[in-house]
Amino acid sequence: MADPADAKRCAIVGGAPIGRPDRIVPLLRDGDFFVYCDSGLKHLDTLGRRPDLIIGDFDSWRKPDSSDPADADLQAVETIVLPREKDDTDTMFAVKEGLARGFSDFLLVGALGGRMDHTLVNLYSLIYLAEKGKNGLIADDYSLFRIVDTSGTCVGPKWPFFSLVNLDGSAHGVTIRRAKFELEDAEIPCGYQYATSNEPLPGVPAEVSLREGRLLLICDWE
Repeated sequence: MADPADAKRCAIVGGAPIGRPDRIVPLLRDGDFFVYCDSGLKHLDTLGRRPDLIIGDFDSWRKPDSSDPADADLQAVETIVLPREKDDTDTMFAVKEGLARGFSDFLLVGALGGRMDHTLVNLYSLIYLAEKGKNGLIADDYSLFRIVDTSGTCVGPKWPFFSLVNLDGSAHGVTIRRAKFELEDAEIPCGYQYATSNEPLPGVPAEVSLREGRLLLICDWE
C-alpha cells in the first residue's frame, strides 16, 4: 500500500484525532516533506516530526508566536496564513500547495474523524489527486485509504479485511480475485455499495481491477 521507498512524499497532518500512533508513525519517512495544517500542530509530539511547512487560518489552533518560548522550534518554519473565509479547507489548500511544489505522492494523516464534512472532503481529495495523475494515501487509526483505477492493484494478505466503495459515478468491469468474495466484470454504482468487508485468501494477495471508473480501496488494520 505504501509508495515506493525512494520517492519523496508530501505528508500532510490534519487536526482529526490520532489515537493509534503505533500505526501511523511507522508510515512516516525521514524524507517526507511535512505539512502541518492548523490544529494538526497538536500532533507534533505524537508524530515526532518537525514541520517543513505550516498552513492554516488558525481558527482551531493558535498561530505559532515568535515571541513565545514554547514556539521556539517553529519560529523558522515557513508558515502560510490563510483567510478564514475561503473555498478550500486548510487540508485541501495543503494538497494544492504540495502539487504546486511538484510532489506526486501524498500521505494524509489526522484527516479522518471528528467533523463529518471535513472527513468527506478529505476523502475526496484522493479523487482530486487521482484526476491529476498523482498518488494519494490516507491513514487513520483503523484503515488505509487509496484510489484504485483501471491500472488495478493487489491487497496483501497482511490486511485481514478490505472494502471497495464507489465515490464517483459508476465503476464497470470490477473484478476481485483470490478473495473470500470474488467478483467478475461487475458494476458498483454509487447508490448501492455491496463490496464491503472482503478478505484476502490466506497467504496470497487479492487482486482488484476494473475496466472503467474509480473505487476507494479501504484496507483495515484488523
